[in-house]
Amino acid sequence: MEIKPKSNRLYAFLILFDMHTKFFKSALEGISDEDAGKRMGTKANHIAWLAGSLVQQRFDLASLLGTEQKSAADDLFKNNKGIQDDTVYPSLDTYRQDWDKISPILRDLLMNSSEEQLNKILEFPGMSFSTFEMISFNTYREANMIGQIALWRRLLNYDGMKYM
Repeated sequence: MEIKPKSNRLYAFLILFDMHTKFFKSALEGISDEDAGKRMGTKANHIAWLAGSLVQQRFDLASLLGTEQKSAADDLFKNNKGIQDDTVYPSLDTYRQDWDKISPILRDLLMNSSEEQLNKILEFPGMSFSTFEMISFNTYREANMIGQIALWRRLLNYDGMKYM
């Protein structure tokens, strides 16, 4: 897939975006919805929460860049909600469908982001940063969370994640 962003600052992030788009689906491959909700006696975020939070993050970033799409599980994840005990999270198929829906939209928004958009300062309670810095953080967080899902795969006795 061709990568020619309007802003050269996004070139490397788009390479990672494309990698993460594939890796997310690979990390979830074959995992049952039952296993996705297991925490194995820990307080760690389970796969269902990790996957849903990743999907929500892409929808939220797309919203910042100009679309009004909502994820199927928006109510469970909006405003950066953490994991909720005793909550039944959506199926992994729901997350995959939302991922497939938002990823090409967000990719197009990133490809066409102007320097002015990237420099826009975002205000949140107690902090502010540029849209570019938000994209940077989101890219880091995607890699981190896909890695957590890959670790859960092994802990739950699934084969390791495939990268190709």
